[in-house]
Amino acid sequence: MLALTLALLLCVPPARALTDESTGGDVSIEVGKLLALDDQNHVFQPGMIWVEDGKISYVGAPRATPEGMRRLSYPDAWATPGLVDLHTHIHTGGWGDINDMVLAVNPGLRVAPTLRPANALMRRACVSGVTTLFGIPGSGTNISGFGVLYKTKDDAPYERTVLAEPGGMKVAQDSNPQRRSGDLGLTRAGMGWILEYTNRRALRAMEQNRFDLSLEQLKRVHKKELPVLIHTAGSDGVVNTARMWRVTFDTRSVLSHGSFDGWKAARAVAEMGMPVNHGPRTTDYPWGRNGRMNGSASEFVAAGVPNFSLNTDSGVIPQEEFFLQASMSARYGANPYEMLRALTIHPAKAFGIDDRVGSLEIGKDADIVLRSGDPLDPRASIKLVMIDGQIEYDRERDGLLF
Repeated sequence: MLALTLALLLCVPPARALTDESTGGDVSIEVGKLLALDDQNHVFQPGMIWVEDGKISYVGAPRATPEGMRRLSYPDAWATPGLVDLHTHIHTGGWGDINDMVLAVNPGLRVAPTLRPANALMRRACVSGVTTLFGIPGSGTNISGFGVLYKTKDDAPYERTVLAEPGGMKVAQDSNPQRRSGDLGLTRAGMGWILEYTNRRALRAMEQNRFDLSLEQLKRVHKKELPVLIHTAGSDGVVNTARMWRVTFDTRSVLSHGSFDGWKAARAVAEMGMPVNHGPRTTDYPWGRNGRMNGSASEFVAAGVPNFSLNTDSGVIPQEEFFLQASMSARYGANPYEMLRALTIHPAKAFGIDDRVGSLEIGKDADIVLRSGDPLDPRASIKLVMIDGQIEYDRERDGLLF
């Protein structure tokens, strides 16, 4: 692991001293094609974006640039919002995942102190167009703890990197905790009991207006102030998860993974109104029983799952290959435009951060990605990445970094 980390560090040049002229400021960007990915599905060809004070102030057809605003022209580029991945583990920079294996549930654990801004893995994510990540604990225990939402900025301090802390809770409802637990959590029934017991403890503390340090953040989940991302896979786990977190406990929950034959329960999940954050495995063959490779993303979307999104579980899949999750899902039957939404506005909506990221709209953070072609085409290259109005990567300026 140490050798791999050192190799990655060698692949990415150190941050350089850059002027305001090269990094951003108020700027107008004209492109050949603009995919806003908003609720109206606006597409402008050609298109233009204005950026002022780190926010988007105009999106639409090209028009005269205001006086004093620097103008950038990319007539052959496609513009999209920065990509949003809700299931990632690269915030430590490759120094290992965060698990506390003493207790079966850890509703007081927070990963924020392990965040290493501008680490080499974040830089690779940024250069590939991924601008917002949810960094979470591992899956060693049923309630793993609370993650942090952050931007993949280069050479930025903690305060300017973090979008929300805590950004949400991570739960592991099946699979991994079974392999690692030697107590009641060894079985699905035991894990179900532990999770329900802990949630009811938090609800009682709320009813009694009683302070409990270990439950304060979990209370916020039940108040719907924070979302919860639940690691679960397989058709049985998917249904049990949706029932617990959407029916028994009415929370802002998002089902993560849903892999293997989880797609077979897609209709039940959709009926319970549960968003799915799918990946890293997005195909099902050995368990398909129908003699073909099944594209599970298309099955979840066809069932009507709301705000369907994709993930990498990085570093299971390298963060820079996030777009390929959508490309391959489209290859196996999903609508390509919907898969692009699954990388942008859908995860933002599922986690309640769509007021800031996920689409190109007036008032939102200026997280903008320019590519040489279709965002799902592996042959298209990244030309420019802007986060909060600052140019974090410019291929002409910085060259090909990896």
